[in-house]
Formats: sequence, C-alpha cells, structure tokens
Amino acid sequence: MKIFTYKQPAAIESTELVEIVNEAGEVSSTVQRVYSSGLKKVFDRTMDYRYFVRFDVSDVAGQALFTCKKMSRRGRVHFRGKDFVTGKDYMIAYDGWQIMIPDLIITDGVQQIKLNKEMEDWSVFSLDDQPIARWQAVFCETHFEITLQIEDNSPIQHEAFFIAIGQAVLFVGA
Repeated sequence: MKIFTYKQPAAIESTELVEIVNEAGEVSSTVQRVYSSGLKKVFDRTMDYRYFVRFDVSDVAGQALFTCKKMSRRGRVHFRGKDFVTGKDYMIAYDGWQIMIPDLIITDGVQQIKLNKEMEDWSVFSLDDQPIARWQAVFCETHFEITLQIEDNSPIQHEAFFIAIGQAVLFVGA
C-alpha cells in the first residue's frame, strides 16, 4: 500500500501550493487550486468559492500530472479530469442525487470507479466493488491533515489521480 499525506489550508479559496509527501517522507508531488483568470477568482468569491473549482497536481519539477475541474451546465454539476501521464479524460458525476451524500462515478469510458463520499471518515474509491484507494481529511484548527492510501491492486498507482479528484470533489465539493 502506498501512503501519501499533506496539509491543506482550511480556507477553500486558498491557492497555496501544497506539497504531497510519500511514505518515505519525500515530497512526491504538489497540489494547487488554480483560477484561469483574476476575474473568475473575484466572481467565485460571490459564489462562496464553490463555482470555479479546479485543482492541478504536478510532479516536483512542476510538470502537470492531473487536473480536475468542476463543470456546471444547465443546473447539472459534474467534474472533468485529465490525466497528463496517460492522456486519458475522466468524467466524474454524481450517482443518486436523491440521497443526502450521493456516490460519484469516475469513468474514462472503459472502467468505472465508484467514490463513496464520507464527511467524517474515509472516502473510498472502488473498482468492481473492491477498494482501490482511500482519502481522508481531518481538521486541525488552521488546516486539514489529508491522507491518501492506494492499494497495491489498484490499476491507478499515481497519487495525482486521487488527490486532484479528492480536492475538487471531496474537499470543495458541489
């Protein structure tokens, strides 16, 4: 199992570059909330910083690995992910709007990963009903201590995929 940790500022509007640390204690990547323009950031303030949501994960040299962006069209919300390593595009959409905290489906058109969103516990990424990763944020006054665990049997082994989606969907949300 791979384990990654990082400290995310508590303010969801933060655009601070955050270092991701692997189990060996080394920085393996970074994550950052990004606005494509200052105007979008100003407008987002009026929407409680939940309208323009985009998180980019990069390697330690600054090379883009994965991005996840919120999309709002005609009252429907979904997220789009782009894996710059494999070139795959992902659609992340809610499954079951009727329930209080709906699950999310992450698909590249071939495989379908389910994300069970939990507010106070581990949010679990599953493929064929088997857990492949877990993401958890624990509040610590000024920041969140976030942990990601990736199972050895996961078909996706790089942390960028799970962290970008976790930040956009679980940390900020809809």
